[in-house]
Amino acid sequence: MKNNRREFLRALGLSSGALLVDPVMAKSLSMNRGNASETVNPEDVFAVRNLETDYLVAGGGMAGFCSALAAARNGLKVVLIQNRSRLGGNASSEIRMHICGASALGQVWRETGLLEEVMLTESYSNPQLCWEMLDYVMYDKVLSNPNITLLFDTMLYDVSTTGSKIDEIQAYCSQTEEIYKVKARYFADCTGDGTLAALAGAEFMRGRESKAQFNEPLGLDVPDDITMGNSLLFQSREHDRPMPFEAPSWARKYEFSDFKHRRIRSWEYGYWWIELGGLENIVQDGQKIRHDLMAVVFGVWDYIKNSGNHPESANWALSWFGAIPGKRESRRITGDYILTQNDILKQENFEDRVAYGGWPLDDHLPAGMDDTSLSPFRSIALKGPYSIPLRCLYSKTHENLVMAGRNISVTHVALSTTRVMATCSTLGQAIGTAVAYCLQEGLTPRELVKNTAKLKAYQQLLLRQDQALLNIKNEDKLDLARNAKVSASSEIAGYEAAKVIDGYNRDVQDGDSHQWRANLSSGEQYLELTWGSPQRIGSVEFTFDSGLNRHLRLSGEASVIKNQERGPQPETLKSYRVELYNGSTLVEKNEVDNNYLRKVVHTFDPVKVTRVRLIAKEAHRDENARVFEIRCYA
Repeated sequence: MKNNRREFLRALGLSSGALLVDPVMAKSLSMNRGNASETVNPEDVFAVRNLETDYLVAGGGMAGFCSALAAARNGLKVVLIQNRSRLGGNASSEIRMHICGASALGQVWRETGLLEEVMLTESYSNPQLCWEMLDYVMYDKVLSNPNITLLFDTMLYDVSTTGSKIDEIQAYCSQTEEIYKVKARYFADCTGDGTLAALAGAEFMRGRESKAQFNEPLGLDVPDDITMGNSLLFQSREHDRPMPFEAPSWARKYEFSDFKHRRIRSWEYGYWWIELGGLENIVQDGQKIRHDLMAVVFGVWDYIKNSGNHPESANWALSWFGAIPGKRESRRITGDYILTQNDILKQENFEDRVAYGGWPLDDHLPAGMDDTSLSPFRSIALKGPYSIPLRCLYSKTHENLVMAGRNISVTHVALSTTRVMATCSTLGQAIGTAVAYCLQEGLTPRELVKNTAKLKAYQQLLLRQDQALLNIKNEDKLDLARNAKVSASSEIAGYEAAKVIDGYNRDVQDGDSHQWRANLSSGEQYLELTWGSPQRIGSVEFTFDSGLNRHLRLSGEASVIKNQERGPQPETLKSYRVELYNGSTLVEKNEVDNNYLRKVVHTFDPVKVTRVRLIAKEAHRDENARVFEIRCYA
């Protein structure tokens, strides 16, 4: 459905001109207005900041974070606005939801790229399991990038367009009383709610489709406007003495029968099924939904503590509870393609694939805790990963609007798998990289999809930056390693040295390891690339093993953490040396003592090289050196 922009603003409590001001720095508010009934123009109170950038990203959740960082690392100037004071959205310390994704398949498909970098960094730097450390890791990566301007506590409220192009957004920071007017060449809607698209007048969808619309077996007989609901989580910890709890008068009351479909097995972290709002307007009824959810949280805790059915909870007390609901669904922006249930199940490799998903088709019943007689969800496991095309990540109606997160171009049924944050993160990296590539090549995303050669080059760029793509291998003509001769001091059968240039940087379940391994128990081992003539090299890039067959996510749930490898991943190469030679002359050397990342890039002033040698010294907790890929660039 298409929205009406003025009605949207009115629903937010703003008229379309409520906060519009002249594009000048605000004047100081006069202390002597004269006429007490005079209407105050916001420009007399708020500072107006005019910004111009390459790329405006609205929303600092996992999708927006990855989109901004990908674009910035690919050379764009980026303004990232976030309406909270934390990055991460549903994964932040304010909401504390697991970052889930294709690792649910129990295979080898954990998402890589920027998300893997973040999660490996968090796991390494956060042995104390403090949720705010994940906030810190993301904040540090954004703040350390000079191409990103980060605006916290900043709410988007208006958009200016000319025809099918967005010209400018307006946003307001309540903490600093500043109005930001940001002009950009491209705009990314990573708000989750599709707010930027709605304000721009872009076409979007909402609710559940009928079977007839997309021939989806899980579609409805009659379409409706119903969505999945919102959730509030809580955490608790055990003490050395009884910790009584008295519920507030407004807490809901529950009894044993209410948990027939909602098992209470532990209570240190709970519960995704504390969910409401699917039968209401998930955005505009948000205040009511939040208060109702708070009543559920305290009602559930009251039941745990005081029903008598869980006496082992006697020494437990709440240590944290959420005040910001985690959302699952609202608007979905229409792209050139709408991904459906049938696409998910067919696992088609779209020509313009830029990411993949693997979470089940996991649809939550809209009534949530308003009807505890029903199961809170319906889940259909997938056999393997499915690809997501670029056409789902840019607007059908606005040529410089892209999107990532739970507001992409999918049906309600397809959203039930694409909505999880690991998938959303890869979508963010895909669009950030796409915008950078499009601006470099003078293309729109739609034109990029239609240009086969440019599309393949863009996919190769994603692959180089460790974005995992299904059935696409390294064919980068700029990668000098592909033309090298590979040798090693030793190799384990099935893990030969030559596999580091076979085009694959991970296990892809085809029966091949795609990895060099050498046993380190007898000492250092080396891997060497050799060329017949000198090559000009300024970058050597490694992809190490970080155990992509496992889950890796921050959680407050003991069973989830117990089944992980926290800290540096055991297989990852910890210490090594990179040596570059021209003939017998050593021309460059890099020493690494405590690596914990999967993708590592070594850059230096370009030098002429005939040999590149990796000397592997020690893995974190593995007897072997493991290397998936080596790349070399001028």
